[in-house]
Amino acid sequence: MRVAGANGFPPPPAWYRIAHPGPAAFLLPMHKGRLEAFSDGVIAIIITIMVLEMKVPHGTDFASLQPLLPVFLSYALSFLYVGIYWNNHHHLFQAVKHVKGPVLWANLHLLFWLSLFPFVTGWMGENHFAPVTVALYGGVLILAAVAYTILVRCLLAYHETDSALAKAIGSDAKGWASLALYGLGIPLACWWPWVAITLYAAVAVLWLVPDRRIEKVLAS
Repeated sequence: MRVAGANGFPPPPAWYRIAHPGPAAFLLPMHKGRLEAFSDGVIAIIITIMVLEMKVPHGTDFASLQPLLPVFLSYALSFLYVGIYWNNHHHLFQAVKHVKGPVLWANLHLLFWLSLFPFVTGWMGENHFAPVTVALYGGVLILAAVAYTILVRCLLAYHETDSALAKAIGSDAKGWASLALYGLGIPLACWWPWVAITLYAAVAVLWLVPDRRIEKVLAS
């Protein structure tokens, strides 16, 4: 026997309730799983495209590899950066409970700038770290860092001030220091490109050790 609903009519079957959810269903928080899976896939493609920029030489001796040295160095630096972003993105979303529409767009904004890494990496390596190429490389680096900062702020806006995410992020001193070094390196690239490359590498070293803030907060 079916129990009558509030209006006196029997409640709809389960299949109808799934196909036609009520207003309360749209108030449920969005799960983060698809965002993480999509981001992992895009980052994997970015790394694949970057390594394809290194063309196989026609020679069979070590001298034939010498022209590829700048391309390899630029690839190694960019691979390190993409790996750092993937590592920190993974750690960040361990403390995230749910996401919303603006977070999805902020994440796409980050992926947009990361997707430009193969282009600026190849251009810089093929032109042996020419000043303009190094400056543009730094421009993509700083815009990716700004995009990551925006993503973090969007996530913080949808979490409580005493949440694990808020406690783990804190003042984000390393993030602001990275932006400052990028901002210094970009104009220096116009005169001393290798000084700028050194600053970019210094930021990578700064983030090379995985950020343990979120792990410590979640463990406690």
